[in-house]
Amino acid sequence: MVCDKRRIGLVGCVSKKRSTPQAARNLYASTLFSGRRSYVEHSCSEWWILSAEHHLVHPSEILTPYDLALKELGRAERRFWSRQVLSAIDERIRPDRGDTFEVHAGGEYRDFGLSDGLRERGCSVELPTEGQRIGEQLRFYKQARESKI
Repeated sequence: MVCDKRRIGLVGCVSKKRSTPQAARNLYASTLFSGRRSYVEHSCSEWWILSAEHHLVHPSEILTPYDLALKELGRAERRFWSRQVLSAIDERIRPDRGDTFEVHAGGEYRDFGLSDGLRERGCSVELPTEGQRIGEQLRFYKQARESKI
């Protein structure tokens, strides 16, 4: 039996949002989100949004603008958020051992149990912009877009 392993993109939300409800893929209005989205649309077979408010969001889900950032939450609240996201990943994505999660989000999204939880499920985790500041990330995504990833 041949089992194709998936490459799943996880894109962190951003604070700047459009003012009206719309598909999550279009709600977030920043160059950083646009770069992340473009990157995973080319590098992954599917992608999802990591939302501080809504946890795991499919890009086609309609969202109302909100004002919550994980960096405003304490460590325990971030760990709780990560557990909720992992539960949603189990239910909605149903990862298989060997799947790869490509995470385009800050440490407040990754480092409180999310990355470790994905690895515990037998998945690999790639962090293409780990350790990069915002300006470096913007350059990374711009160069990737220009080279067609």
